[in-house]
Formats: sequence, structure tokens, C-alpha cells
Amino acid sequence: MSNTTNESGQTTRPKKKLIINAFVEMCSGHQSPGLWRHPQDQSHNFTSVHHWVELAKLLESAKFHGIFIADVLGGYDVYRNSLEPAIISGAQWPVNEPLSVVPAMAAATKSLGFGVTVSTSYEAPYHLHRRLATVDHLTGGRLGWNIVTSYLDSAARNIAGREKQVAHDERYEQAEEYLRVMYKLFASSWRDDAVVLDRETGVYTNPEAVREINHEGKFFSVPGPAIVQPTPQRVPLLLQAGTSKQGKLFAAQHAEAIFVSSHAPEVCKRNIAEVRQLAREKFGRDGGRIKVLSLVTPILGKTEEEAREKLAEYRNRYGDEEELREVESNAVRSTVDAYARFSPPGSKWTKHTVAEHVAIGGNGPIIVGTPEQVADGLENWINEADVDGFNFAYALFPQSFQDIIDLLLPELRKRGLFWDDYEVPGGTYRENFYGVEGQKYPLGEHIASKYQWKAGLSAEEHKIPEL
Repeated sequence: MSNTTNESGQTTRPKKKLIINAFVEMCSGHQSPGLWRHPQDQSHNFTSVHHWVELAKLLESAKFHGIFIADVLGGYDVYRNSLEPAIISGAQWPVNEPLSVVPAMAAATKSLGFGVTVSTSYEAPYHLHRRLATVDHLTGGRLGWNIVTSYLDSAARNIAGREKQVAHDERYEQAEEYLRVMYKLFASSWRDDAVVLDRETGVYTNPEAVREINHEGKFFSVPGPAIVQPTPQRVPLLLQAGTSKQGKLFAAQHAEAIFVSSHAPEVCKRNIAEVRQLAREKFGRDGGRIKVLSLVTPILGKTEEEAREKLAEYRNRYGDEEELREVESNAVRSTVDAYARFSPPGSKWTKHTVAEHVAIGGNGPIIVGTPEQVADGLENWINEADVDGFNFAYALFPQSFQDIIDLLLPELRKRGLFWDDYEVPGGTYRENFYGVEGQKYPLGEHIASKYQWKAGLSAEEHKIPEL
């Protein structure tokens, strides 16, 4: 996106058309645990397919780009060394598997995308390829994969029989090989034109256009061939959320979109810039084409007073005044240090203030006010951190999304920040994500494009990359 010069001679950037997703999980409350108790909240109906279909229809009517579905594979059992607090409070417990409901939502919509979180740590790539490819077919190419490596020891105990997670850097090393296997299965095992459906000759698939991948690596041995024919997108839209050193390197090579969650734009600004720089310098990608989506929870009212009254009603009060910066926990300390670094001098981050901050919306910001005030806050994130859009979390389900639709989106449209309709109605997730009709497959600069066995090429003319 090139800069322009205004009448005063100042250099300005053209306004971005924002990517807007709803951020949910197959549980009660999600980022605002405990608000399932509010009489207007309906998130406890997450076990009903009707619940999700109605949400999808609502979001598509407002032209949301997609639904971003978080997931965890275990319970939160660190507090008091017990799962009981999560069980009692319903803090992302119970939680259902997210991919299963996507085809039902897709059947009720035409253009809405679905970004689903699936881990590379606990499922064989051959099996996950089959699941993702099937859903990409059933949605007409509207599937995105949010790639995670998992972080809960409770998942490791229950799925892998380990007391602890595999070490962080080794999880990313495994994820790197995992992606290579997935690219081979999605894009190299079948040629684009392998399925011929020739009724006269009785040939369903051209056998010369299907091949084994014969992957042999440190973590995986997968001979292939893939069991599912090429999907509408070939590879689902690839999303990722890691901001560690290894996570940023992984994102710079593989991610088409990055999900960030920080309480202030200054906190994530550097990480975003680093990922884009790595993408350019190390992997030959246009870093500006990697889209960054920030977690935000808007609390909206027709007046500022109304919005603040809502927030006051939602908030609970926790804890005491003990300084969390002194707590002997690396995870807690690093998070609170980040809060402290970008807070006014003298600010104290206690159990009380941190709990108040994360109780609604998780680690992302709450932006409270009128549509104009919330839009100003979002523009600040765009200008300061260079984000491209937002994953909007809810306080109350589905009322928070209805407020966004009724109050915020008209203001964003008025400012030229949000589209009036899908760029490619009925198109794939990737086409509407990039706003380019025909961009069903990963960009030519993306590593996945090197794996695509294109129509008409022999197996000799397109060898499976071993990068």
C-alpha cells in the first residue's frame, strides 16, 4: 500500500479496508469467563448446531470476513494445582471440538470464512489433512487453519501420555516438518487436473496424476498418497499466532495472517515489524501482504455513559493489592512486565488490576464508548501497530456482535475502513481475504505455491520439493 501526499505536503497512508472476524470458542464465555451468568448471554448454548448457524447467518448479513474459532485440548489446571476452579466457573470448560460444526455454518452461508484452530502436536498429519481437506470441500473453499503447537500440560498428559509438553523450540521444529508434510499432501500428491470423471472410458482419476509423497523426516514418516482429491483452495488459508523467536520465524515463512493479543499497540508493534522484516529478508515475501489481526473487545453504547455502565455491570472484582511483578512465575511475570513497561509511571499491576483487565476480553484491549470513540481507538491501533484488522471478542453472546453490527460497522463504513459487501460474493476465504477474484491458492511468493502440482505437468516436470 503506497503512501500519498496531501495538500499540505504531508505524507499519508491510504486507509486500509479492515479484515473483521468474530472471535469465539466452542464453550461458554470464552474470553470473558463468568459472563455466562448474565441473563442476556446465550454462550451456554454452544452445544447446539442452531446456535452456531444463527451466528454465521448474522455475521454474513453484516459482511464479516469470517469466524475465528479458538480451541484448547486440555483444561486450565494451574490455579491451585487443580482443574476444579475451571470446572466450577466454566472457564473454557467444557469445550467442544470446533471443526465439526463448520460445514453446518457453511451450508447456511455463501461467503463467510471459517478460521479453525488445530494443533500440530497431537494429530498425525495424514489424518489432519483428511479432516481439513474434507471441510475445505464442504465449505466451497472457505476454510482457514489457525496453526498452533499447543501450550497446556493437561493436553500432553491426556493425549500423549507425557507429564509435560514437549519443549517450546522442539514443538516448533516439529511444526515446521508438519507443514512440509501437509503441503505435500494438499498440493503435491495430486495434480490439479487429476480427477477426470470420464464416463465413457470409466476413468474417475488419472493414475498418472496421483503419486506418493514418500516423506521421511525426524518426526514423521508419511508415504502417501493423500486420500482426498485437491480442494478448492488447495491449501486452507494459513493463520498463526506465535510471537516468540521461533513463532515469529514460523509466521514469517508460513502465515498469511497473524493473530496478536496485546493490551496496547506499542506492545505488539515491534513484533509485527519483525515478522514482516523476516518475511522479506529471509523468505522473499512481501511482508506487507501478511495481514495482522488484533484481538479487541468493543463495549459499545449510543452514549459514552451507556457504554461505561455496560462495562461496570460486566466487571467483577478480584484479588488483593499484592504486586504480581514479584510473583515467582515466568509466565505471569513476563505478562505483567509487558503491562508495566507500557503503562504510565507509577502504575501498579496487582492481582486486582490484572484480573480486572483480563476478566473481559482476555489479554486484548477493551475499547469502551460510542461508535465514534471505539472507531478512533481502532484507528489508533492501525496507525500505531500497523494492524490490518481485528478479531472481535464478545462480552455477551450474541449481543456484543449485534452491537458491533448496529453501531460500530456503520461508523467504520462511513470512514472508508470497511467494505459494503464481499469482494468476491460466494468466493473462497482466500479470495475475500485478499480481495482478489481468482486468488484461490496461496500467493506465488508463498512457500506452499512451490508444492502445487499444476495441471498438465508430468511428475518429472514437477518434483516434490524437499526444502
